[in-house]
Amino acid sequence: MTFTQTNDAPSAIGPYSQAVVVNGMVYTSGQIALKPDGSDELLKEDVVVQAVQVLKNLENVLKASGSSMDKVVKTTIFLANMDDFAVVNEVYEEAFGEHKPSRSTVAVKTLPKNALVEIDAVALISE
Repeated sequence: MTFTQTNDAPSAIGPYSQAVVVNGMVYTSGQIALKPDGSDELLKEDVVVQAVQVLKNLENVLKASGSSMDKVVKTTIFLANMDDFAVVNEVYEEAFGEHKPSRSTVAVKTLPKNALVEIDAVALISE
């Protein structure tokens, strides 16, 4: 197992790694809309702004792990409000383009730091 740590994404806010690489796969931890500047500050804007930052963070964790967005096999999206499903889909589709990994979307009561959206991924290591 290899544990990912990159300054291009927010540090873990708990006792976990940004991602773990094992057997040719990368398993990311959930990303929320924290800036990767070490401030540990959540972007407070709307869910669209948060989703854009979440996907940038996810992309940077994947890159640091030897993978990329086009190698993602599965994602899970956690939403604080299922009414945001459609707008998050638009941001998600823009980030992934023609690549369509399998996905689950779950409504949750709260997310860390009262984020509006969190996304994690499982991906292949780039060859």
